[in-house]
Amino acid sequence: MEVLVKIAQFILSISILVILHEFGHFAFAKLFKTRVEKFYLFFNPWFSLFKFKKGETEYGMGWLPLGGYVKISGMIDESMDKEQMKQPAQPHEFRAKKTWERLLIMLGGVLVNFILALVIYSAVLYTWGEQYLPNKNVKHGITVDSLAYDMGLRNGDKILSLDGEELEDFQAFVSQLVLDDIKTIQVERDGSKREIPVPESIIPQLLKSRDFIFVRIPFFIGDFAKDSPAKKAGFKVNDKMVAINGNLCEFHDQFRDTLSHYKNSTVMISALRDTDTVHYEVNVPESGLIGVTTGGSISEFFELESIEYSFMASIPAGIDKGLETFGSYLKQLKLIFSPKTEAYKSLGGFITIGKIFPGTWDWRAFWNLTAFLSIILAIMNVLPIPALDGGHVMFLLYEMVTGRKPSDKFLEYAQIAGMVLLLSLLLYANGNDIFKLFK
Repeated sequence: MEVLVKIAQFILSISILVILHEFGHFAFAKLFKTRVEKFYLFFNPWFSLFKFKKGETEYGMGWLPLGGYVKISGMIDESMDKEQMKQPAQPHEFRAKKTWERLLIMLGGVLVNFILALVIYSAVLYTWGEQYLPNKNVKHGITVDSLAYDMGLRNGDKILSLDGEELEDFQAFVSQLVLDDIKTIQVERDGSKREIPVPESIIPQLLKSRDFIFVRIPFFIGDFAKDSPAKKAGFKVNDKMVAINGNLCEFHDQFRDTLSHYKNSTVMISALRDTDTVHYEVNVPESGLIGVTTGGSISEFFELESIEYSFMASIPAGIDKGLETFGSYLKQLKLIFSPKTEAYKSLGGFITIGKIFPGTWDWRAFWNLTAFLSIILAIMNVLPIPALDGGHVMFLLYEMVTGRKPSDKFLEYAQIAGMVLLLSLLLYANGNDIFKLFK
């Protein structure tokens, strides 16, 4: 069921974005009296799921969910309609329009996607506001994985700043570390300040890591595994673990590390249950695990910062968030094109995108992700690659600067080359997804 919910959200989000992107091209084409022959959601090789004609345009839905398209008369595009291009240009055709008109038609989709993202972010902030975990409220410090440990971070460290600049949002720590070329991390450890260098070589490993750091939280029992030694001993859900054999272990990392020293032995574990302290003897198996999972959420342990916006205040806040997201994604693209970061190995396709949606239907998450994908779609489409909007824009700018229009034959070859490149990238990204499933 969770997978179906993710798929449904993904398809709905992509459908909204594709339709509005193509409407951007459609609207500018109509503004300049250019004929639009087809308007399709998804591609329709060989057949369409449905179609109808209204006026001079055929509207429909294809079966191949790789995007969508508008077929503009007199334009070299993915349809590769060479016969039409052999005929003399007609007043209603794309090629007969002024250069600046053709430029706006090609930029229409990108403009709509970018404006849509700003509108969605503004609406989300007005409806739900904004919530984040201030770094100053992470009072117990962090827990680290082996990668963070090798870098020099330790359980219980409190992050103070990055390159001397105070960290405000704790949840932005990893993204800032990767995207802002951070050189040093300032932490508080055992009451004193320390500086941890960030080696450049760690970035490729950091991009693959999912458990680099977490907030350090008290260890409340959330649930039991099957045949749990802790449950057999007498522990209950919501018990707060505090000690092993009298040694204080109030945090999950402390408890786990201490317990690992008592494999194949019996220990006395103490816990708080409401206002009482309970003690049970537990047989620790070879695995060093006693069959319990942590309970509670970040909001239960830490004071989150909530910001509410009036209608008028949400508009500039939404624009700021959209511009910040735009800049952040450009930095991510820079990483992908930098071989030393090996970010290209993490490039994903439809499965990766689908996984970012939650397993339960959450409209706030849905619209935030749709806005994010809208910005991605705008940026990717404006890249100067033939077959993308950016490729057409590149040739139109060349025409505006030089006064010379590239020949139709050159544009045909460029279109084919661009389609081959895009298909290769599509296969690589989705191949990465499939490889990860079996890894």
